[in-house]
Amino acid sequence: MYLLNSETPLYNHPLPQIEQWLENKGCQQDATHLHLWRVKRPFWEAEILLDIEQVTVRYINVGENTEEIQRSFKYSLSRQDIEEAIFSGP
Repeated sequence: MYLLNSETPLYNHPLPQIEQWLENKGCQQDATHLHLWRVKRPFWEAEILLDIEQVTVRYINVGENTEEIQRSFKYSLSRQDIEEAIFSGP
């Protein structure tokens, strides 16, 4: 399956394409909560939630105090903008 142009707003991508994009970025879908995806990188890990009006990312165990940082991005942003924001880490 091919993805639409990365400059296309995420709301124009069909759900299967969004899911494929997340898989391509190394994310794993939760078997019980299908809107929840997890990703681990060497210096951070995150949960990505595909909510109704936005994509929410929650970075887990961030910093020395193992804090959580949460950010939300509207589907009107391009896939590239959301990708850069999420996968650059906290």
